[in-house]
Amino acid sequence: MAVGRSDVEIVKPRSDKRDYRRIVLKNSLEVLLISDPDTDKCAASMDVSVGSFCDPAGLEGLAHFLEHMLFYASEKYPVEDSYSKFITEHGGSTNAFTASEHTNYYFDVNVDSFEDALDRFAQFFIKPLMSADATTREIKAVDSENQKNLLSDAWRMNQLQKHISEESHPYHKFSTGNWDTLEVRPRQKGLDTRNELIEFYKENYSSNLMHLVVYSKENLDKIHLLVEDKFQEIRNIDKSCSRFPGQPCSSEHLQILVKTVPIKQGHKLRVIWPVPPEIRHYKEGPCRYLGHLIGHEGEGSLFHVLKILGWATSLSAGEGEWSWEFSFFKVVIDLTDAGHEHVQDIIGLVFKYISLLQQSGVCKWIFDELSALCETKFHYQDKISPIDYVVSVSSNMEIYPPEDWIVGSSLPCKFNPGTIQMVLDKLSPDNVRIFWESKSFEGSTDMVEPWYGTAYSMNRISVSTIQGWMSSSPDENLHLTVPNVFIPTDLSLKISEEKIKLPILLRKSSYSSLWFKPDTVFSTPKAYVRIDFSCPHASNSSEAEVLTDIFTRLLMDYLNEFAYYAQVAGLYYSVHHTNTGFQVTVVGYNHKLRILLEKVIEKIATFEVRPERFAVIKEVVMKDYQNLKFQQPYQQAMYYCSLILQDNTRPWTEQLEVLPSIKGEDLTKFLPLMLSRTFLEFYIAGNVESVEAESIVEHIENTLFQGPQPISQPLYPSQHLTNRVVKLGTGLSHFYCAEGLNPCDENSALVHYIQVHQDDVVMNVKLQLFALIAKQPAFHQLRSLEQLGYITVLMQRNDYGIRGLQFIIQSTVKGPGHIDLRVEEFLKMFESKLSQVTNEEFKSNVNALIDMKLEKHKNLREECAFYWREISDGTLKFDRRETEVAALRQLTQEELLDFFNEYVKIGAARKKTLSVRVYGSLHASEYPTDKNQPARPSSTQIEDIFCFRRSQPLYGSFKGAYGRGKL
Repeated sequence: MAVGRSDVEIVKPRSDKRDYRRIVLKNSLEVLLISDPDTDKCAASMDVSVGSFCDPAGLEGLAHFLEHMLFYASEKYPVEDSYSKFITEHGGSTNAFTASEHTNYYFDVNVDSFEDALDRFAQFFIKPLMSADATTREIKAVDSENQKNLLSDAWRMNQLQKHISEESHPYHKFSTGNWDTLEVRPRQKGLDTRNELIEFYKENYSSNLMHLVVYSKENLDKIHLLVEDKFQEIRNIDKSCSRFPGQPCSSEHLQILVKTVPIKQGHKLRVIWPVPPEIRHYKEGPCRYLGHLIGHEGEGSLFHVLKILGWATSLSAGEGEWSWEFSFFKVVIDLTDAGHEHVQDIIGLVFKYISLLQQSGVCKWIFDELSALCETKFHYQDKISPIDYVVSVSSNMEIYPPEDWIVGSSLPCKFNPGTIQMVLDKLSPDNVRIFWESKSFEGSTDMVEPWYGTAYSMNRISVSTIQGWMSSSPDENLHLTVPNVFIPTDLSLKISEEKIKLPILLRKSSYSSLWFKPDTVFSTPKAYVRIDFSCPHASNSSEAEVLTDIFTRLLMDYLNEFAYYAQVAGLYYSVHHTNTGFQVTVVGYNHKLRILLEKVIEKIATFEVRPERFAVIKEVVMKDYQNLKFQQPYQQAMYYCSLILQDNTRPWTEQLEVLPSIKGEDLTKFLPLMLSRTFLEFYIAGNVESVEAESIVEHIENTLFQGPQPISQPLYPSQHLTNRVVKLGTGLSHFYCAEGLNPCDENSALVHYIQVHQDDVVMNVKLQLFALIAKQPAFHQLRSLEQLGYITVLMQRNDYGIRGLQFIIQSTVKGPGHIDLRVEEFLKMFESKLSQVTNEEFKSNVNALIDMKLEKHKNLREECAFYWREISDGTLKFDRRETEVAALRQLTQEELLDFFNEYVKIGAARKKTLSVRVYGSLHASEYPTDKNQPARPSSTQIEDIFCFRRSQPLYGSFKGAYGRGKL
């Protein structure tokens, strides 16, 4: 391979103004340089063509463990965790993941610190230190990560599919590793894991197997010099890329029906076929074409028929796991209880639809339409963050030729019916693997997958059996898709006359308020409309909340056949219920956005309950509520924290209790009442003119509020709803104990929350700066050194403008009471560290935070999310970033110390703390002890959340009448 630069023409979107250059260093490291003068962040990603398939026998998870270890230290930077500390303190983030055949390391950081960060990053691959002490500690972290996954159905089912495959093929392996595979078993065999780790690194990590992407503000020549300087020392042992020929599934793993027991309620069917990998035919897109048709949701589609029959609630189809050598095509169907009783019919219908595709032949017009949609999507794609972009591109570099590194397989452009037919022929009854999940199989299985303990049983199914299912399945009208009317043809940009930099209140009436901001930044033919329906009757009881939830889901269900075409064409919508009613959001190409929006509003205005769909959606909602107890313990702790702090919130257990008795007639009666009084808050942004925005609002107002029998009337001043937050007592610490909801989950969790203030520019920046300075030391102490658990986070919290800090820790090692003490111990220790911060370090952190605040939004959705938060909280500080930067520039070190001493440190005069402790099965015995121990001075136990909430004062809301006055 030639050393130096290569002038290959890299295909990029028409809207992409970045410059690209491919270079190859003298050590054969292949690099893509990206210059973006507009970027606020720099980023890099190194993709190494070594993954879990390379794990030595008996050391499962070694590649993943190595990924963890490279973060610790290097010869050049020997202080443990100094890399992560540097990245965090300079406004960045860093992570990595290990896949089957590659491992990807990545980071982003503020522009001024990029060269230093890149130097530290390069040392991962030059001379990492893997100390014995760190090795033992990080095996515990890998084990904790595995503990987190043990009760996840996604992980369990993925491993079961691997388990039922050729033992000699690496696909069969357990890839993440745990204490047993990385410590216990190696020791029994006389192996030293650290020695094995070092050997694995030496034998596999070679620069010729690496692909690097570097994204910077500098020009290409400067980045070129920087990369040569930092990365040419990575050694090249000319290692050939590992290939894993052969197929994971032989005949004994095909024509099987596997019944398996999931953790969560619900039934799922996965129909899977080994197929030729699409990567070998990515310009022809055979799996994309077939996935588009089999996964379609329009009229006549497989899903549409299953939905009419009341058997399925979702269906997806496409290529699943794949490599250069093998691939799987999957159809995944979420079943209703009725669908679970008709699985043979459903499998018959899947094969009937495939048979329809065989008879229809490969259609050129469908391929051309799909190709055109993909082309529009590629050329008008939103800009994403540099860190996500570099990961995406570096992952492509081993797979695609350089000209397609950016485009990957996203532009199918060669119509080749023979290739599509070849893959279609593989979707046959003699080549299928069927996995059927349901709680109803509990007690009737005879096998157990060893790594996750998933119970299953397996039966052979013959071709004639499936043919029988096809014959006996319902004779429904399956047919191919029709041409898509939502494909945008007008992609022109509307030039805004006024340069409106921040949202403005464009229109206000007793019915609604309209916030508007035209696109002055992104130059894409896309728009964003969000409508908040504030309906007091939607949230005045648990029954009302459940009925509102069912209504929003039914609405989307009714719209699906129509709106699915819009979604395929890049126009997305959602309807979801909120604390105060529900919200409608439509975002995408502006050309036909209004057609979809008006259809949604029309459906709201003319809504009728269809009993058969009501029953299906009620069943889905019921399972969703039942499955909340299977959330991770840290999620349960965060939920309790919100329930304690946020006024007028109700526990999901109440909603689960009222659900069984709710009937379709209840919704029919409830809807006119819910919509009878409402206030609409609009945010319209993007490629839209102000006249259009006002016209949209007028149309919706006319639909709902006008006419001889209006559906809605304006709210009375007393009915405007506010979100209010409990004001914890100054100088007090509160704690709440709860047993984990899933007795099978060994993990415990703690949320240690420190409430500080109500939104205020100066206080905000003090809190943010403290969180930035303390984040990495907290992670290092509590996760890296004390190994309390894989999930260990210090972050800010914002409840409707009420701000604070929270430590979130999940652990099997210690109970939540002990972890709470360790958090307090950390704060004591950090007190001296904070006072020792040098003036230079302080300024560096301030500058890092300023850079983070001045970071521009990447795309319209990101910008809209930022401004919508201001509108929904009622804070309306649209220039928040600029005012907070101004406050940061004035902030002194003494003021930060005063802030810590007053609000955060142990024993601080104005400190307000809430600890939420969730006890997993390993620490269940500690629950009664901790609950009954005498409270410490100025410490209060919350026995009953609602009694506590009623007894506490509340912060005033930023939202008043018409959503604007302060209470």
